[in-house]
Amino acid sequence: MRLFVGIPLANELTSELETFIGQLRAPDDQLRWSAPAGWHITLQFLGSASSEQCECVKSQLATLRPPRFPIQLVSPGFFDRAGVFFVGVAVSPDLAALQSRVVDATQACGFSSEDRPYHPHITLARAKRSGSTLTRLKARLRSQPRFSGFIAREFLLYESFPDPCGSRYEVRGSFSF
Repeated sequence: MRLFVGIPLANELTSELETFIGQLRAPDDQLRWSAPAGWHITLQFLGSASSEQCECVKSQLATLRPPRFPIQLVSPGFFDRAGVFFVGVAVSPDLAALQSRVVDATQACGFSSEDRPYHPHITLARAKRSGSTLTRLKARLRSQPRFSGFIAREFLLYESFPDPCGSRYEVRGSFSF
């Protein structure tokens, strides 16, 4: 199984993002738009895991009791090399602390942190193939939208089921703040 830990979005924010991308989508944009039901803020991607590791992760994450804290989105952006369009998430001290605690907790289950810095974001679309696809989307992005913040109240352990049409996620554990 493929696992990751993330924060689900508040319903109000999901609605705002749906409106935002509705204004950007084009019939021939050559993008695979992410389903709103799958939007989340990743804390740690774990990758392939055994059933035993999944149970270990659930047990370790259950010991974390972070305080509730506000999440604020920032400007949309692009990972050009990966062909990804996203909305960034401000790295508050509380979010950075939770991400670090999650990484520390999962180490006991055989997982390690990534070498690159934490860059929280919400993936909205992926290019179906390389080329000028993202360039055309950038041209349609005329202004910087403002999004409502929300209070993070839980984080989840997800299992990911990759598919050519977009990944599907199922919750394997829920952890309240």
